[in-house]
Order: sequence, then C-alpha cells, then structure tokens
Amino acid sequence: MAHWLIKSEPNKWSWDDQIAAGRDGTFWNGVRNHLAKKHLMAMQVGEKAFFYHSNIGKAVVGIVEVIKPYYPDPSDESGKFGMVDVRAYQPLTKPVPLDQIKTDPRLEQMVLVNNSRLSVQPVSEDEWNVICALGDPGKVYPFA
Repeated sequence: MAHWLIKSEPNKWSWDDQIAAGRDGTFWNGVRNHLAKKHLMAMQVGEKAFFYHSNIGKAVVGIVEVIKPYYPDPSDESGKFGMVDVRAYQPLTKPVPLDQIKTDPRLEQMVLVNNSRLSVQPVSEDEWNVICALGDPGKVYPFA
C-alpha cells in the first residue's frame, strides 16, 4: 500500500473539520494540477495520507484514510479533474512542522521539501515512518 500527503488550508478545511466529518468522511476536491490528479488517481481504498495544514501552521497534524477511490469532481467545469473521499484516521500527538521536516536529513528527498506547492503527493515508506516517529500518532478513531 502506498502512503500520501494531502494539503489543506486550515482556514478553509482544518483537521478539526475532518474529524467532525466522522465515519462518512468527506470528498477531497478542488485539485487542478495534473500531477496531483495523477496521485489522486493512484490512491486506493484503505491507503493512508498525512493531513497537512498549509499556509497557516505548515505542519502535518493527522492521518486520513482513503475510503472512496478517484471519481469525477463535479466542481470542475472542464471535466478533467476528480477527487477521492477520505476520513480522519488518527491524530498526531505532536504536529510535525515544515521547518522540522526541512531540517531533518532523513527527509531531504521528501516531495514536501522539494515541491512544497503540490497539494497531493506520495510519501515513501521511510519518510512515513520518520514523520510518524516525530509526530507520535495517537489512537485510531473508532469509526476508522
């Protein structure tokens, strides 16, 4: 199974909003970049993604689970882009800020470090393990 990172501006959709979406989760729409689209298309049900607060906070704050694979995004008038559904899976006890990620030599190849504008990106197994160790994931939500 692959691992991912998805970004959201917390003033538009925060980790708390994601938790409040509950068992049914929510759609992850609005992606208008072809590389990010490719990553969304590759996501499989059950795979996990880091939930990253961008612009404000700039930190990995939790983990979501993909619960519905790629399908058309009705907000895209061009019909070229799609979305997946995700639900909160588990919080990180300690958010992992971008500054810490950028200075950790184990994460120097991470897409977040080298292409920070990409809204959906893959995360290697080693990078996943490092971020989890730094963030100390909390308990899994009962609806996960």
